[in-house]
Amino acid sequence: MLGEYRITGRGAAEIAASIEEGVGSGALPPGHALPPLREAAAALGVNANTVAAAYRTLRERGVVETAGRRGTRVRARPASTPREAISVEAPPGGRDIAQGNPDVALLPALDQALAAAAARHAARPTLYGEAAVSPELVSLARAGFAADGVPGGPVAVTSGSLDATERVLAAHLRPGDAVAVEDPGWGSLLDLLPALGLRTVPVDVDDDGPVPDAVARALESGARALVVTARVQNPTGAAVGAERAAALRAVLAAHPATLLIEDDHGFAITDLPLHPLAGLTSRWVVVRSVAKGYGPDLRLAVLTGDSLTLDRVQGRQRLGPGWVSRLLQDAVAHLWRERAVDPVAVARAYGVRRTALLKELAARGVRAHGRSGMNVWVPVPEESAAVAALLRAGWAVAPGARFRVATPPAVRLTVSGLDLAELPALADAVTAAVRPSQPPRYG
Repeated sequence: MLGEYRITGRGAAEIAASIEEGVGSGALPPGHALPPLREAAAALGVNANTVAAAYRTLRERGVVETAGRRGTRVRARPASTPREAISVEAPPGGRDIAQGNPDVALLPALDQALAAAAARHAARPTLYGEAAVSPELVSLARAGFAADGVPGGPVAVTSGSLDATERVLAAHLRPGDAVAVEDPGWGSLLDLLPALGLRTVPVDVDDDGPVPDAVARALESGARALVVTARVQNPTGAAVGAERAAALRAVLAAHPATLLIEDDHGFAITDLPLHPLAGLTSRWVVVRSVAKGYGPDLRLAVLTGDSLTLDRVQGRQRLGPGWVSRLLQDAVAHLWRERAVDPVAVARAYGVRRTALLKELAARGVRAHGRSGMNVWVPVPEESAAVAALLRAGWAVAPGARFRVATPPAVRLTVSGLDLAELPALADAVTAAVRPSQPPRYG
């Protein structure tokens, strides 16, 4: 069966493990077709339902995928491989606007914050058995959430927003459960779901965030959780405004058992108000990462939510890393207390560049999106060709495949490291890539 590789096992778990072993060893390469259910069942001497259960387990784990008449095949890209692997290297002398990094000139200096944290540690070091979360950080986080209308709740600290999201999903969901996510959306989240054995249900996004009708369809079809980016959506820059928030709240009110995760990672780099959806469902969290506004290497996010969810998150955290370094927590608390970042000024700096690029593209007849944050999303007719054309012009951009599930091709441009003087040349290159010149026709 399957050439030289022989699937073994009598039960569904054994058959699934045998196939996964073949995938892991390379004996069953990406794209390789598994035998039809009846054929596999006959070869193994088991019921076809047993093989079907094994295949279903492998789909839930992200090892295989089923594609209609093409049957069940080994995934072309294992679920554990990050979408960032779909990368483009900038040519010599070219500009890399693919990584999505913040402008380092807008990040605060960390010397005083780290020195203050070290001084606190010298006076009273954190040892086993002490509180996992800095009381000052809790106080500042709660004040920030309350100022933005987020319902009250306990506060936890994780190693970034993806860590928080994984812990919240694991607290309530099981392999095979469906999660509604924005499409296009955050590539790391799109990787995380199959790695956890969860099913991805894509939800359309426009400049105001998730489309309510699409969210309703996803929840009605059985999605148990919904992940929403409140503002500075990656990759489109979408932001949930007051009207859209009201429509989404109406959808959630009709599905009170939904697990809601609101990602507000852009809270420190935007001046757009937050319109929270939290509180309408029994299980919810709002997550704020410091990566974009204070520096990716701080690896810290705060989250609040309903008591059961936060209790489960913190309980499982105690059985793993235990806590996020109190040194980092104290450093972030110092930065917040001293108002080391001015969100209005940072938003203005990114907004000037983003708006200028959008205007340059619009003047050339190129449609693009970028309501907030540091990214511009440009639909293209053919993704690979557009990326290659921009590379030839000296620009490395992020392929839309890193962020898409079912939406059309596009590329993401990060403006954080650009000068205004560079934008016309970038717009020219994008225009040429989006609308390549046609070869002459003869006859």
